[in-house]
Amino acid sequence: MRQRGVKMKKTIAMVLFVIMSTCAIFAQGAAEVVNPVEIKVLVLPKFEVGEMSGDFPGEAQYYYEGYCKNGDVYDINGGFEGNQLHVKDGVALYVTGMGKVNAAMSLAAILQDPRFDFSDAYVLSTGCAGSAYGYGVMGDVFVITAAVDYDLGHHADYRDLPPEATTTWFHDSGYDNASVKFLNPELMDNVYGLVKDVEISTTPKTRNFMSVTFDDAPWAIRNPQVLRGTTVTGDNYWKGMYDHQNAQLMIETYGCPDPYALTEMEDVALAVVLDRLGMLDKYIIVRDSVNMDVFMNGATPASLWDPDFDESLASDSNIESADIFKTAMQNNYKVGSVVIDAILAGEL
Repeated sequence: MRQRGVKMKKTIAMVLFVIMSTCAIFAQGAAEVVNPVEIKVLVLPKFEVGEMSGDFPGEAQYYYEGYCKNGDVYDINGGFEGNQLHVKDGVALYVTGMGKVNAAMSLAAILQDPRFDFSDAYVLSTGCAGSAYGYGVMGDVFVITAAVDYDLGHHADYRDLPPEATTTWFHDSGYDNASVKFLNPELMDNVYGLVKDVEISTTPKTRNFMSVTFDDAPWAIRNPQVLRGTTVTGDNYWKGMYDHQNAQLMIETYGCPDPYALTEMEDVALAVVLDRLGMLDKYIIVRDSVNMDVFMNGATPASLWDPDFDESLASDSNIESADIFKTAMQNNYKVGSVVIDAILAGEL
C-alpha cells in the first residue's frame, strides 16, 4: 500500500513538472510577443559572396560588419533556406535571396514574425545592379525614387515584329497596381539631400573599360556620383539595346519622376509587399552599379552566358564589370551608412 502511495506521489510530481514546464514555455512565447524586439531599420541585401565577414564582400558584408556583427541571430520561418536575421542595436539585416519571389517571401516572413516590432521601421533595400546605357557609369550609387516591374505587361520576340519596331514590350494597365511603385517623394528628397555629396570611387581599370567601350562618350568617362533614378526589376538577367529601349518605354509609360537608371531583380517585389502591409512610405532603395544594361567589350549572349563560363561578377577580369565590384560595394556602404545613421539618430 505504501509503495503504491509513493508511486502515486511520483506520478503526480511528474505531471506537475510537465504542466509547469509547458506553462513556462508558453509564458516565454507570450513574453516574446508582448515585448517584441524593436527594429528601427531593416537592411535587405540579396546575396553574399562567401562568409558574412572577413573575406571578399558581397552585398551584405560591409553592412553586417558595420551594424550587426556579434549581434543576436534568429531563424526565420519561411525565409530563405540557411539565412538568418541578424539584429543589433535596432538594426536588422537579412540576405533575402535573389529574384522577386525569394525577396518577397523573405520580407513577408520577417515582417510578420511576432518576435519583432517593425511599426516604426524603415526598410533599406541594398545591392548591386546594372546601369542604364547613357546615364550611369559603373561605380555610381543611386537613390531610387520609383520601381518598375520589367516582366508585367506583354513581351514579344523582335523577330515577330515589323522591321521598324524599336521595342518589344506592350503595356497592360491590368497589372498597374503591381507593375510600378512610387516611393515616398518627401523621404526620397530627404535621403538624397543627405547623401548626394558623399564621395565615391572608381578604379583605373574600370575607368579605361568605360572609355574604350563607349568611345570616350562624356557620360561614360565621368567620375562616379550619387544620383537619383528609377529602377527596372526583372527576373530576367537581361542585356541589350532592345530591352534597354523597353525599359525606357516603361519609365515613360508609367510617368516615373526620375530617369531610368538601373536594372536589378528584387526591388519592385519588395515594394509590393511593403505596400500591402502599409509600410511603403518608409521604403528606401540604395543600389550601386557593377555592370551595364548593354553588352560590352565584345561580349555576346553566347559568350557571356555560356553554361561553361563561370567567371563571376566579383572577378577582377570579368568582361562585364572589370574590377569595380568591391569598390562599388564600398561606395554603396558609404552612402547607405549615412542613411542608417540618420535613421538611428531620428533625423529622417
